[in-house]
Amino acid sequence: MNKGRVLFASVSGSVIEWYDFYLYGTATGLVFSHLFFPSADPAIALLLAFATFGVGYAARPIGSLIFGHYGDRLGRKASLMLTLLGMGGSSLLIGLIPTYEQVGLLAPILLVLLRLIQGIALGGEWGGAVLLATEYAPKGLRGLYGSIPQLGVPIGLVLGTFSFTFISSLTTDAQFLAWGWRVPFLFSAVLIALALWIRNGIEETPAFKQQKESGELAKIPVVETFRHYWKNVFHLIGMKLGDGMFNVFSMSFILVYATTHLGYSRETALTAVTIGCATMIITIPVVGYLSDFIGRKIIYISSLVAFLILAIPYFTIIPKGTVPFYFMQVIVLGIAWGAIFSTQGTIFSELFPAKVRYTGLSFGYQVSAALAGFGPMIWTPMLEKFGPSPMAFGGLMMAGCALSLILSFFVPDTRKMSKYDDSVIPMENKKISI
Repeated sequence: MNKGRVLFASVSGSVIEWYDFYLYGTATGLVFSHLFFPSADPAIALLLAFATFGVGYAARPIGSLIFGHYGDRLGRKASLMLTLLGMGGSSLLIGLIPTYEQVGLLAPILLVLLRLIQGIALGGEWGGAVLLATEYAPKGLRGLYGSIPQLGVPIGLVLGTFSFTFISSLTTDAQFLAWGWRVPFLFSAVLIALALWIRNGIEETPAFKQQKESGELAKIPVVETFRHYWKNVFHLIGMKLGDGMFNVFSMSFILVYATTHLGYSRETALTAVTIGCATMIITIPVVGYLSDFIGRKIIYISSLVAFLILAIPYFTIIPKGTVPFYFMQVIVLGIAWGAIFSTQGTIFSELFPAKVRYTGLSFGYQVSAALAGFGPMIWTPMLEKFGPSPMAFGGLMMAGCALSLILSFFVPDTRKMSKYDDSVIPMENKKISI
């Protein structure tokens, strides 16, 4: 199987999944609080809108168990085709649903239902995309291969925020709220068709084929995961929590934080997020490649230390002006988070054997993501009480990162000691065939 095509399949689906997911996150603060949750108190409307955002995160662990089961029992490819349909289809329908003014309570009900489907699908997508890459990786290049599907996050977010910025620049505020916000969601249909075509042309991963041929498939993957690898699952959850909070804030909630409380325009806030994500596109593959030589663990720990150091300065500097705002987004989101995210798919997958790898990897990651996803439910009342306080918000971020840092010391250096069977794919060379 052509390795380049496999990597393209892993990242292309991931791009679309995250384009759709962050499209919703962007629209939450800018659109949904106005059109689907009208209230005399804007803070309450915003809180309700972000509650639906959190619902999507809460649904992700459910999706990880559903698609993790099918991925470990039926194959990575079959599971990934289903996640793509669920994610893309729900996003397309979000672009078509009527508003509260048109149909009343039915509007937010439909929005929450589609958000649930979106979250369930994404719960199975990330782990499968990572395994599609890492289980095809030659020995000695798993870190690089595992970083490629991670590019789906910054590329998808750049596409999502760019689409909103572009439509916003062509419409008035009234036109944007009336119909402009729907265009990026409807564009999902084109991206879904493209990704389905790409993924349909790949074969199942060698690791899964070997498990199936040997008859060693787990009967009930989630049971075996918690029976034998529960410590790894909980390590994974804690390791992800700290950077997950920073991720949700700097990619999503920052749009509300910057526009409502710091006085930035919508276009400036969207541009700041886009610049940070564009930087990640460079950081992720470079750090992924380096992790094959210096180890995933040292990069992970170093990135968490960087978060601890930058937490309070981040919230102190971003109110100082457009240039400082952009600069801190590049440093915190583009470099620090880009580096840690580059290694996560690989290091987390290396904690589990092939027969429960999809389930263990996906469930642990998505539980932590779900916890972080409810961050806006905490930050919204914090803003009402403390305003944009660097100590309040920076201190909370530091607490999460400190927990992740402590747990990171208890996992092995997976570059040297992992659950992968390196004999599955021999090391032929250190070039990616396109």
